[in-house]
Amino acid sequence: MSNTAEFRFYEELNDFLQPEQRKTTFTYTFNGNPGIKDAIEACGVPHTEVEIILANGISVGFDYKLRHNDRIAVYPVFESMDISPLIRLRSKPLRESRFILDVHLGKLSRLLRMAGFDTLYRNDYEDDEIIDIARKEHRIILTRDRGILKNSRVTHGAYLHHTEPEQQLKEILDRLDLRGQANPFSRCIECNGLLVPVDKQAIRDRLPPKTEQYFNEFHQCSGCGNIYWPGTHYENMLTKIKDLIGER
Repeated sequence: MSNTAEFRFYEELNDFLQPEQRKTTFTYTFNGNPGIKDAIEACGVPHTEVEIILANGISVGFDYKLRHNDRIAVYPVFESMDISPLIRLRSKPLRESRFILDVHLGKLSRLLRMAGFDTLYRNDYEDDEIIDIARKEHRIILTRDRGILKNSRVTHGAYLHHTEPEQQLKEILDRLDLRGQANPFSRCIECNGLLVPVDKQAIRDRLPPKTEQYFNEFHQCSGCGNIYWPGTHYENMLTKIKDLIGER
């Protein structure tokens, strides 16, 4: 005999549901006593998107076993709110936020690096490789692929609802409350290496003639060796990134 429970998902978690299930209470049918995590993912919501689960008004973890006639409320990640009285479904947030992006987010990776965030990206990453690196280096996976976030080995990840890179950057900064961590132009947008000041004399032979003549402040990537200076595009780029991160 099948059992039933009432489910209600909140805020952006509704984006993962079927249209008729969004922003309303719906009936979920199941057999036995499955884990609540499995039931949530069966509804289409990756477990990495969930922060709070209430079963009959009581906060529970992913190990909770679903029972007949349960009333389940599921809430998304709230990094910027104090929810300490409730059960968080993962360890403390990654306040030293570092990211790894899937193969479709190349433009976002450049914006994140421009804003100063430690961001790994390659256009040939396999899903298992992304997960392995994320676990080893304590990185947050950013993706538009729901499948990778349903992998049981993923502990920190975020599905991006927007498709435009600028909106994706704003989305992740707002969602994870990261605006205070931004440090524009501290990383190489090509390889993610840290930028360090470099003496003009040490790189003079690598500079275009007019750059050598008119500029005296230079930074060099500690990874790939690229050289950066406040050229003609710098002010426009600085204005753009400060607008995106909400800084004046």
